[in-house]
Amino acid sequence: MNAEQLKNSILQRAVEGKLVEQREEEGTAAELLREIKAEKAKLVKEGKLKKEKPLPEIKAEEIPFEIPESWEWVRLGEIVTVYGGKRIPAGTRLIDKDTGHKYIRVSDMKNGTVSLDDIKYVPKEIYQQISRYTISVNDVYITVAGTIGSVGTIPNELNNANLTENADKLIIYDLNQKFVVHCLASPLIQHQIHEAITKVGQPKLAIMRIESLLFPLPPLAEQKRIVTKIEELLPHVEQYGKAHDELTALNAKFPDAMKKSVLQYAMEGKLVEQRAEEGTAKELLAAIKAEKARLVVEGKLKKEKPLPEIKAEEIPFEIPESWEWVRLGEISINKDSERIPLSVAQRENLAKIYDYYGASGVIDKVDNYIFDKPLLLIGEDGANLLMRSKPIAFIAEGQYWVNNHAHVLDFYSGIFIKYVMYYINGINLAPYVTGTAQPKMNQAKMNSIGVPLPPLAEQKRIVTKIEELLACCGALEKA
Repeated sequence: MNAEQLKNSILQRAVEGKLVEQREEEGTAAELLREIKAEKAKLVKEGKLKKEKPLPEIKAEEIPFEIPESWEWVRLGEIVTVYGGKRIPAGTRLIDKDTGHKYIRVSDMKNGTVSLDDIKYVPKEIYQQISRYTISVNDVYITVAGTIGSVGTIPNELNNANLTENADKLIIYDLNQKFVVHCLASPLIQHQIHEAITKVGQPKLAIMRIESLLFPLPPLAEQKRIVTKIEELLPHVEQYGKAHDELTALNAKFPDAMKKSVLQYAMEGKLVEQRAEEGTAKELLAAIKAEKARLVVEGKLKKEKPLPEIKAEEIPFEIPESWEWVRLGEISINKDSERIPLSVAQRENLAKIYDYYGASGVIDKVDNYIFDKPLLLIGEDGANLLMRSKPIAFIAEGQYWVNNHAHVLDFYSGIFIKYVMYYINGINLAPYVTGTAQPKMNQAKMNSIGVPLPPLAEQKRIVTKIEELLACCGALEKA
């Protein structure tokens, strides 16, 4: 439940007579209704109010819920008088200069009152044409076009200001003004307004529809106590709203933050325990060096220049004793020279059979393939290197083609490809990227990336645990 829903729940209980207790000594709404009718009749007799047409009686099937015995269901027009506002004449405009005649627009009506931030004025030469369409601090406004059903009161600074044709004023009699506003803002009245405007082609809330709204009327003293209780609760609703918004934002961020934490813990050797029987990364590196030497002798690999050792100041965090810091180029076999870019025009008429990879994944299909084993692709260029809206590293499988926007890496025995993929996707690559307008991570920069290397068996256990936890994060995102 968000703050708006909680506020609506409070207002609904208020109009149902469930927010405060009823007190016999406060009289009944029937007595109050007689007083209002007597006051209206007096004003008609004095010529201050036109005689109003009788409103239709309330039928039993219209009543949405029971109210206390001391209350009465009434039509709103029985207890208020509704007057419309007035648009300024065609061809004229409101002005910023103070003419002494303020004009209230719907856009000024915010949060149950009228904002003074951008008040406009009626030019003196046209004021007489709309001078009687004003609203006082004792009235209640209701918007009837555009944003329909917003209600509130007028601040003292705008007493007797001219009122837009897109809002009406309610003159109230022997009622608590704030109670009327809260009741009109409640789900009970707002639902009736919604029902009224959806039945017409051009949505506008007519005066006769406002007058016909069903209104639950308590005695005046109880109205005041209801308002006191509402105003006691609303600050708590506001606090709840802030806390709810913060929690919602935290929940939205939580899965992503959890993913980052999972990967960070994994690469620090804190996600699974170390096992002596699985050997050490030092032993693994010795085996990789032997494999490299064999492949060079067999002519399957060119002899490479040794990469610089990792300096102490390059190491971002401590790792277990059985692990080793290595450079990515020490444990991978680069296959960038085998990539072949194909332009859009070249691909246009090809049979769409095999995946065609670019910097961020499959971007097309082609009629042939270059690679037919699982390899790690790492984006070489593009904004994604810094923005990280998509994975940088991903595994290509089956038979496929790769263009020159993704590095292609194979690995020596003892390196679990998924482990490296998760590591690359979990780190900040900015130190290895050149250029900002056209970000690029060249082969030398990529090869220099430091990788915390565990023994092979532990790499596999880490990946299993990562995927188990990432599945939980995915479930949280969908929840």
